[in-house]
Amino acid sequence: MPETFKISEMKTEATVITDTDKKVELETTKLATPNKQTNEVINYDLTKFQIIKVLNNNTRSKSITLLGKFPEQSDTDNAIVIFEKQTFRESEVITSPELEENVNDSSPTSKFCSDLKVQTEFINDVYGSYQCFPPVQFSGLSCSVIYPASKKHIEKYSICQKYVISETPELYEEITLPYISISQHSLEWVYNILEHKQEADRIVYEDPDPETGFILLPDFKWDGRTLETLYLLVISHKRDIKSLRDLNAHHLPLLRNIRARASEAIEKRYGLISTQLRMYFHYQPSFYHLHIHINPIRNDAPGIWCEKSHMLDTVINNLELIENYYQKATLPFVLHEGNELLEQYEMKISIRRAPKRSPEECNEKEENTRSTKKIKLDDVVTTREDISK
Repeated sequence: MPETFKISEMKTEATVITDTDKKVELETTKLATPNKQTNEVINYDLTKFQIIKVLNNNTRSKSITLLGKFPEQSDTDNAIVIFEKQTFRESEVITSPELEENVNDSSPTSKFCSDLKVQTEFINDVYGSYQCFPPVQFSGLSCSVIYPASKKHIEKYSICQKYVISETPELYEEITLPYISISQHSLEWVYNILEHKQEADRIVYEDPDPETGFILLPDFKWDGRTLETLYLLVISHKRDIKSLRDLNAHHLPLLRNIRARASEAIEKRYGLISTQLRMYFHYQPSFYHLHIHINPIRNDAPGIWCEKSHMLDTVINNLELIENYYQKATLPFVLHEGNELLEQYEMKISIRRAPKRSPEECNEKEENTRSTKKIKLDDVVTTREDISK
C-alpha cells in the first residue's frame, strides 16, 4: 500500500521502498510517506516516535505492533509501527571453508563467524543452552510504518476478541454489501498500480487484457529478499469484482489465466513450481478489488486459516460445478471487537452471546433428553435379559 514502507536492517543501513519501489539510501532512522492531499513527501524520524500503546505483541511471529505519533509532524495524526524479527535465511548459516577464504574479515557471510558472541546458560550431558549474539548485519529488525494511520488501520492491527460470522446470501445483501459500499478503504493505490502511475518497476508479471489480465507484484509484507517468506499479490485489471461474492462462471477464464500465468512467472523468476505455492482469496478481503495472495506452502503466512482463506483451485472447482456458487453459499468470516460491521450484525443476530431459548424450548429439550435416556436404559435391560436366557 502507498502509505506503508519497509525498513530493512535497522541497525545498519535503512532503506525505504517508495511508491516506485526505488531503494533510496537514507540516514538510519529517516523515513518518508506521501501526503495524499498535496502529493508532497512527509519526512519523519523513527527515533522521535512516541508510543501511545501496544496494539499487539505476537509471540508466534515474533512481532510487536505499536500505536503512537510523530509529534514533530502532527499532534493528531496516528502512526503504527510494526517491528518483526527477520526470518532466517539458509545462506546466512553456511559454513563452507571456501566461502570463508574469499570473504573479507570485516564482512562475514555466516552467523558462525569469529564475531559471534556466545553466552552459556547451561550444559547437561548432551544438551546445551546458549544466548547467541551474531554480528550486527545478522541481527536487524524488519520495520513497517503506516502513517498517517486511520481508524480502520488501528482496528486491523489491534489484538481483541474475535467472532465468526456465518454470512448467508441474504445477510450479505442486507448488511455486508451496504456497509462496504460506504466504508471501504480507498482504492486509489490499486488504480495507481494498474495504471503504472506507481510501483511500475516492482511488477513481476503483467497480462494487460482488460477481461482476463492482471498484475503480479510483491506484497508489502515481503522483505523482497527472503525466498522462504515470498509473498506476492495478484491484482485483476477488471474493476467490477469486489470479492469472492461477485465471482461466477463467467469469470472462470480470468481465474484460470491467473493460475496458469502467475505460476509460470513465479517459476521463472523465483524457481518455485506451482505445487509449492499457495494461491488463495481472503474473505472478507482487506480491500474490495479482486486480488489473490500467493506464498510458498512452507511459509505460515498471515491469513491462511480456514475461516479466512479460500484456495484458488477450490474456487475454480466450485464455479465449474455451480455457476453462481458464491451467490448461493453461506461464507464464514471473522470480525473483531470494535469493528463497525460487527455492530451492524449484532443488531440483526446474536453474535457476542449464545441465543436465548424460550421456556417451552427448554422443556421440550428436557423431555427429549429424558425420553432418550429411558430408551437407552430399556435397551440395556432387554439386552441383559436376552443374555441370561
